[in-house]
Amino acid sequence: MNGKYFLDTDIILYSFDKSDQRKSKIATQLIKKALEQHSGCISNQVVQEFLNVATKKFSVPLTTSDSKMYLSKVLAPLCQVFTDIDLYMRSVDIMERWQYSLYDSMIIAAALQAECSVIYSENLQDQQVIHDATVINPFVQKKIRHIYE
Repeated sequence: MNGKYFLDTDIILYSFDKSDQRKSKIATQLIKKALEQHSGCISNQVVQEFLNVATKKFSVPLTTSDSKMYLSKVLAPLCQVFTDIDLYMRSVDIMERWQYSLYDSMIIAAALQAECSVIYSENLQDQQVIHDATVINPFVQKKIRHIYE
């Protein structure tokens, strides 16, 4: 594994959350670093989940135009993993071994497929090592320094 990291959907969503400025700033910094340094990635699942929430569940949903703009400028450049049968197979193995839901297991499987050493997520177990990837909750105070390195 290398220094590459995977961004779970919650990280992308928090970048839009104006009710929690601290989380929004951390999430935005992670996304910015991923784009500028080509150090982070997402899967098509993250794109789907983000667009579903952003266009239907945000207090002010993204318009079609705004969705397309964010998709082309942020999500598409980060999207490096696409779901296929091998990803599902690995996800099922992860579900069995680590007892995550299918969708969380697919996030983990995608991160492993992309050879990420870190999975940034608030939803997964912080500090858990799954194969060669470590889950980090970037919103835990002691983790903040790692984001700006």
